[in-house]
Amino acid sequence: MTHLIDWSVSLMEIIGPAGAGLAIALENIFPPLPSEVILPMAGLSASRGSFSLAEALIWTTLGSVVGAFLLYGIGAWLGVDRLRTIAAKVPLLRPDDIDRTVAWFHRHGGKAVFFGRMVPIFRSLISIPAGVTRMPLWKFGLLTVAGSALWNTIFVLAGFLLGEAWPVIERYADILQYVVIAAVVVGIAWFLVVRIRTLVADRRAGDPKPSAD
Repeated sequence: MTHLIDWSVSLMEIIGPAGAGLAIALENIFPPLPSEVILPMAGLSASRGSFSLAEALIWTTLGSVVGAFLLYGIGAWLGVDRLRTIAAKVPLLRPDDIDRTVAWFHRHGGKAVFFGRMVPIFRSLISIPAGVTRMPLWKFGLLTVAGSALWNTIFVLAGFLLGEAWPVIERYADILQYVVIAAVVVGIAWFLVVRIRTLVADRRAGDPKPSAD
């Protein structure tokens, strides 16, 4: 992780705010690059006069949007039909799971994209279902810009104002990430338990009862 952070800082030192934007774009595709660290570092660099605060905000938001559109493209390439085919081959998954997810995203996709841009882990992943469902590009772009700009502004400003004390942000960001990971684990466990119980119940219902002699 330290090497990744050092690499991100080097990008900013070499090519300025565009380096911060590039690092954030790559963070969308390669989650081990933590935006919760890159963004405060961009703010810290701005506070030192390496570039302006406005440049830090503009470039990091641009990087977020570019990375999001790359993942949107992957989702569009996958498509609903391909995902249904994959689900049919994966144990404990069914094609109708994809159908329900797509239906949910059609109803709540806008909120999911906007708020998802401010949730660790989901910041990147939320772009894929948007692509799968072919959310209109203009809508996806606006929601991504809005959500990313809000998230980026919080962390860039924190780094700008805290200066060398910016690592305190990382501690709180880590807590948030652990909470999200725990919620994901619980959600997956709940899904597996419900699905296995359903399969067992279906199998029992399908077994013929022994005839009485």
